[in-house]
Amino acid sequence: MNRYPVWKYVIILVALVVGGVYALPNFFGEAPAVQVSAAKPVVKVDASTLAQVEAALKAASISADLVSLEGASIKVRLGSTDAQLKAKDAIQKALVSALNLVSRSPAWLTGLHASPMYLGLDLRGGVHFMLQVDMQAALTKRAESLAGDIRTTLREKAIRHSGINRNGQTIEVKFRDAATLASAKNVFQDQFADLQTQDGPDGAEFKLTAAIKPEAARRIQDQALKQNITTLHNRINELGVAEPVIQQQGLDRIVVQLPGVQDTAKAKDILGRTATLEVRMVDESTEARAAELGTGVVPFGSERYLERNGQSVIVKKQVILTGENLTDAQPGFDSQTQEPTVNLNLDAKGTRIFRDITRENVGKRMAILLFEKGKGEVVTAPVIRTEIGGGRVQISGRMTTMEANDTALLLRAGSLAAPMEIIEETTIGPSLGAENIAKGFNSVTWGFVAVAIFMCLYYMLFGVFSSIALAFNLLLLVAVLSMLQATLTLPGMAAMALVLGMAIDANVLINERIREELRNGASAQAAIHTGYDRAWATIFDSNITTLIAGLALLAFGSGPVRGFAVVHCLGIMTSMFSGVFFSRGVVNFWYGRQNRLKTVSIGTVWRPDGVNQLQG
Repeated sequence: MNRYPVWKYVIILVALVVGGVYALPNFFGEAPAVQVSAAKPVVKVDASTLAQVEAALKAASISADLVSLEGASIKVRLGSTDAQLKAKDAIQKALVSALNLVSRSPAWLTGLHASPMYLGLDLRGGVHFMLQVDMQAALTKRAESLAGDIRTTLREKAIRHSGINRNGQTIEVKFRDAATLASAKNVFQDQFADLQTQDGPDGAEFKLTAAIKPEAARRIQDQALKQNITTLHNRINELGVAEPVIQQQGLDRIVVQLPGVQDTAKAKDILGRTATLEVRMVDESTEARAAELGTGVVPFGSERYLERNGQSVIVKKQVILTGENLTDAQPGFDSQTQEPTVNLNLDAKGTRIFRDITRENVGKRMAILLFEKGKGEVVTAPVIRTEIGGGRVQISGRMTTMEANDTALLLRAGSLAAPMEIIEETTIGPSLGAENIAKGFNSVTWGFVAVAIFMCLYYMLFGVFSSIALAFNLLLLVAVLSMLQATLTLPGMAAMALVLGMAIDANVLINERIREELRNGASAQAAIHTGYDRAWATIFDSNITTLIAGLALLAFGSGPVRGFAVVHCLGIMTSMFSGVFFSRGVVNFWYGRQNRLKTVSIGTVWRPDGVNQLQG
């Protein structure tokens, strides 16, 4: 009656072995390490990079416990923090490296892909940012780009207009007659599918108003969010942060977690800046010269910007090149003046355009502008002396070494599609993280001990079985979290402690059902069988309803709430397996072989007639 077939014991044994193996890495602790990644997005970290790292360590006489290639990075495990700092300095000369912590797990566990749970910022220490993306700015930027494309297209089609203006996110084009308006409408319909147009008379002229379609606006916003995430990835990789977390949250927010980073000001400066590069020609007309001197107005089709020394420069609105044509940007020094510079490499398209422009405009001035947070500044405006080919450009303009480094980083990583604002910021120190780990571990440990003592005292041997099942549940939960490489946070540890109390509830229901059957006069074997069968429906219902609440937290929660929900949901599933399947296997193994079982050790059975009996 109470005997498991062999295959069920095989399942329990496999679950026990697998759970033990994949939970084991969490008990080895962490060692100081250096994580090596590529200095540029286009560079791949491979076996040759691994050999380069080993050579650098050997040259510096640094002995590493383990050097391994894991995914897109190389991790060097060291014995002490002093060796960690020396190794970082040795490797930093050629590659981007960051301080990190890695598991001390032996090689055979690593070979089985058994890794410890990833610790969240509240346990490891670091910086957390919540960024709000300005979607309206993304649409305005797209409208500005479309206005330039419309101007170019109408010129190519020989369609004359009397002015193109952008008013917010709408573009207004004026025409002198209805025939020209009709021709323009055909061009808009054929080549600007993202725009919806309206036309009508405007005094003696006709005005065509174009606005971005709602479906196109949603697509532009989605693309802006994805481009910002990609750009943030590139910038953070350049900073050399180990194991960063960058993910979308909602429709217009991005969460950035930087473990190990304590310089909040530097991180905020790099993440929030929106550096973009534009190359334009300087307006050399008489009106423009007068505007530069402050004695005239800026000519139509041109704009005024300032150099770093405060001098005005009038540049044409037409953009020749943008930062999208860059393949690389590195800081350097001018060979003659020794001033800090930024050296740019252009792609094939940018190289061709730059060569043609410089060939056709020898003797004229070209302005290189840097835009940050919507404000443009002329970095340099040199006179073109000769045709410039080869795709290499050097910019300088009274920059400090730090400004040159930051500018090169921002241009190299790409521009943000839309400005972002930091709306939430949290900094956790490493000592506070270690304290959180200790507190969380103690809460789970003492919670388990207290529950186990109560169960053993109240339910005797069945309390021992329940405690064994509870320990198995905790082992299985840690193993599943480790296999999934879930991030364990402080709320997650609170959920783990809560799961212990919820998991034991299943065994309490089972034990009380068995007691009830014994009170009604059933035999010991029949009481065990009926107790497990009748308790299962109640256990299933209560766990499913709790799981639904946990899934709701997982779907709609954010940050710490999601960390709690992940452990909560996984804990419910492991507790159903351990509380019913595993615990019954232990009981069957102990009592199932006894055909003439008279009593079971389940504590005092309270009878309705007032005669109580201790089952032991």
